[in-house]
Amino acid sequence: MDAIAPPAGSPVTQTPAEVVERQLAAYNAHDLEAFAGCYAEETRIDYPDGSVIQGRDAVREAYAAQFAEGRCRAEIAGRLTEGGWVVDHEVAHGLAEEPVRLLVAYRVTDGLIDRVRFLR
Repeated sequence: MDAIAPPAGSPVTQTPAEVVERQLAAYNAHDLEAFAGCYAEETRIDYPDGSVIQGRDAVREAYAAQFAEGRCRAEIAGRLTEGGWVVDHEVAHGLAEEPVRLLVAYRVTDGLIDRVRFLR
């Protein structure tokens, strides 16, 4: 299996943590299509400032410039899982002068991320 995405047509079922890990690998590789492919068509991402991204196409659009610049990278300082939820303590690099520490809660349904909440 590829490190970023399962093979096309593969019957492989991934745990929620594996889906989130695949998304992280795509983020760190700046692979926009693999990254967007981890999200459900009707996904919703809520940011601490109250802004919202709704839908896979909006995710792709929101991250395109950041990936093109190749300046982003995230590492996991800790992870909790419960049912379909994965909560990561992330350290994001390349978004500001200093690394940004935050909690990110991902909900995985039917093998895709359908809800994300960034917490600071």
